[in-house]
Amino acid sequence: MTEKKMNVESFNLDHTKVKAPYVRLADIKEGQNGDRIHKYDLRICQPNKEHMEMPALHSLEHLMAEMSRNHTDKVVDISPMGCQTGFYIAMINHDDYDGVLSIIEQTLNDVLTATEVPACNEMQCGWAASHSLEGAQALAKGLLAKRSEWTDVFA
Repeated sequence: MTEKKMNVESFNLDHTKVKAPYVRLADIKEGQNGDRIHKYDLRICQPNKEHMEMPALHSLEHLMAEMSRNHTDKVVDISPMGCQTGFYIAMINHDDYDGVLSIIEQTLNDVLTATEVPACNEMQCGWAASHSLEGAQALAKGLLAKRSEWTDVFA
């Protein structure tokens, strides 16, 4: 029996066949003026086996969103997945996969040396009480330790 194709790309991905951590190109959208958005799936945790705790995930989101822009002006957005297993990274007019891996690696190295979570206050954040710099750094360290595996998506 063939499953119905869903509108959301990740809903068509067999999550039982992937092996985290990995970075995969999930989608490309082209605008009417030729701009191209490349959406990358940065999977940190194995789907349905583990997940990131919210304070660590939240802080990693803040850190990556702020620090990635020190390495490129092509980042459109870095968004956490609702399943708490990874992030989506949207880049504009940047189709260099190895370059994206390098930006992620540089950003995660920045996370390791951070002394605070950016915008971790009630004025700049909608849930300022839910942060963990130490948790974010542990996630970054674990992800960097498996850097050689990032290009292997499927088990």
